[in-house]
Amino acid sequence: MTANPSLQVAIDALSFPGIMVGHRLISRGDENALWPEEIPPLASSVDRVRRASGAARIVARQLLRRLGQPECALPRGSGGAPTWPTGITGSLAHDSSVAVAAVGMCSDIGGIGIDIEPAESLPAELLGLVATTRERLTIDTDDPYRGRLLFVAKEAVYKAVYPLDRTFLDHHDVEVNFLDRKATTRNGRILELRFSIAAHGGYVAQLQERPLVLDAAVRLHVISEHRGIERVVNDECLAVVGDYSNGKQTALLALLR
Repeated sequence: MTANPSLQVAIDALSFPGIMVGHRLISRGDENALWPEEIPPLASSVDRVRRASGAARIVARQLLRRLGQPECALPRGSGGAPTWPTGITGSLAHDSSVAVAAVGMCSDIGGIGIDIEPAESLPAELLGLVATTRERLTIDTDDPYRGRLLFVAKEAVYKAVYPLDRTFLDHHDVEVNFLDRKATTRNGRILELRFSIAAHGGYVAQLQERPLVLDAAVRLHVISEHRGIERVVNDECLAVVGDYSNGKQTALLALLR
């Protein structure tokens, strides 16, 4: 199996209009999907990195076909981001087992950033590097996912705005306010944040009865209690951020798997 239908349902529920998002379970042999133009930057990488990069590009090329575009090479460009065909914007990401991609037309979308991480707590020493002073004061320490969600949201912010501003952003150059659902960069971009927590594996049918876009305060255990589920495993936390300036969207999709 190369896809998880439940994960795709949750992704689709948070996608912005004009953006197509897909995923693939990284599989042995995905490294062979890399086109010749895509291989040089990965020549010294270990097999698992090449495999994950190949899986992400498989997803991206599938999405391009759905947009009516021909398949093409997506070599790494400046800042580490893939180079997209003229008129297309997009983003790739992967963790150790899932690759994701998001694409859209430049006429509709200003920029897209996507990131994915396992739904695990962020080590305390990393939280200090990722969170600003204000974020550390307001972060919910009872929520095991909040630090990790903060990390992936900032990664997605960088991926979305770098092609627009050509400015490198440190984690402290982006500040996330979960209460107001906003992310602000040091150069003044203000982005709207939406996120949800969903579960996959035999529980998604039950969870589909409840909207997947939830208030930031709602945590997985609340959903579980609502449906009478005693234990939920293999969690997904998903976030979407959008910048609607200039009539376009800059969408940032951050997924905790």
